[in-house]
Amino acid sequence: MVFASLFFIYAFFALNLIFYMIVRTEDIYFRNGVMLVFSLIFYAFVGPKYILLLVGETLISYICALGISKTENGGRKLFLALDIVLLLGLLGYFKYAGFLVTNFNLLPFPDLKVPQVASVVGISFYTFQLISYTVDVFRKEVKPQKNFLRLLLYTSMFHQCIAGPIVRYSTVQKELRSRTADSTDLYEGILRFSTGLAKKAILANGVASVAKSLLPEGVAAMQTTPPANIALGIFCFTLQIYLDFSAYSDMAIGMGRMLGFHYPENFNYPYTAVSVTDFWRRWHISLSSFFRDYVYIPLGGNRKGLVITILNLFVVWFLTGMWHGASWNFILWGLYYFVILVIEKCIRSAIKKSASKKNSVVLETAEGTVVLSGESSDSHSSEKDSAPLPLRCLGHVYTMILVIIGWGIFYFEDLSLLKAASKSMLLSGKWNLIHNAHDLIANLYNDHMLITLKSNLILLIVAILACFPIWTGFRKLIEKAGKKNSAFTALGGIIDITVMILCMLLATIALAGNTYNPFLYFRF
Repeated sequence: MVFASLFFIYAFFALNLIFYMIVRTEDIYFRNGVMLVFSLIFYAFVGPKYILLLVGETLISYICALGISKTENGGRKLFLALDIVLLLGLLGYFKYAGFLVTNFNLLPFPDLKVPQVASVVGISFYTFQLISYTVDVFRKEVKPQKNFLRLLLYTSMFHQCIAGPIVRYSTVQKELRSRTADSTDLYEGILRFSTGLAKKAILANGVASVAKSLLPEGVAAMQTTPPANIALGIFCFTLQIYLDFSAYSDMAIGMGRMLGFHYPENFNYPYTAVSVTDFWRRWHISLSSFFRDYVYIPLGGNRKGLVITILNLFVVWFLTGMWHGASWNFILWGLYYFVILVIEKCIRSAIKKSASKKNSVVLETAEGTVVLSGESSDSHSSEKDSAPLPLRCLGHVYTMILVIIGWGIFYFEDLSLLKAASKSMLLSGKWNLIHNAHDLIANLYNDHMLITLKSNLILLIVAILACFPIWTGFRKLIEKAGKKNSAFTALGGIIDITVMILCMLLATIALAGNTYNPFLYFRF
């Protein structure tokens, strides 16, 4: 079962809301019970036999967290290590066993039997949540949860169990004990869910279909595919993966808001970034912050010199690639970003050193490093804390080119397909047939690409616009105007309700008539 399905929207989630609202706000145990039952039923649709794995991992963390709280020194570390080893061991077996054995068999040793292990949906998400919980208990940032069912609810909450965001226990610990959802929560939750649903059902599925039609699956077919076809296909996948992934986060945040849970934002319009560093501050924020707080900083972060910093970044980005799937292309994708981010880090470091020698002021902004000439920061307190517009535009173009190339690596799980696509993009084997500009143009694209582009042009334009904060910016303007004139508040409410209805109606029509509804997170 997935969020973007008519059964989930009009049967499962509708029943969940009805049963949940029947129970009084004061009866938190019964409300938690309703949520736990529905969450386990939801996961049973995904894979009933793996409910035991979900419950088992939660039990491991439950016991280890209690052990951490009741022991001292070495005992605390032993329970923490036990929890991490067991959880990562289970994750490694169910997600990477086949991949590791297959690659081991390439070595000159006796072949091992490749284990046939079915993928467990969401295992990476809830494993990381449980690890963050026990580590936070170890750091004494949260107290251990003594009610096992409450911890199981935190692990299995169907809103975010299989597609994120990665919610830390500290974020929802109070709401697990007591929560309310007022009319504003319900209003904002429905609006967030409906817009997320439309983003997935209409835009993400639409551009996914275009990408699939342009990117053949066979190596032989890929070798004969013109470069422009591949480029447009990867561009459509670039749109798809953001619209799809952020849509699921929108729906999760919206459903949680309706019930009194406040999940963290997972995306901040990453395709508006002006550097790759900025991109990763905006993309899958819960995963990036997890690796920062539980891997990068514990390893020493940037406190132990440049060499150790680079080594720590290598570990983080190798693990980031591995997290996304048991395939070499994901590892290459992670290391690709490692190289780019190290280069950007070195450039920023050089700018800082140069600025300090010139007695300039260096501002670290969300967009990157900005240097202001002068004697002291006080003399430039009125300067705008952002890079000049031409520099931002150049940075945005540079970032998007690298990001699109990265999604090309991410898309082709079969390295032979990635190799074939790369050769086709470079017109490998065709240069001897090209004698003039006409021949060159003729080999860059074909009629299929032109027809596909023309027939999906409006879809692509709307999908591109959806990657920018147009809707949120418009709502903020209406809200600001409403503080001066109540008529704008009423107008904003009318627009919101109209958008809700249209999004739900159009998404329902799209889901009813569309048989292509891919679920990108199965490997996660």
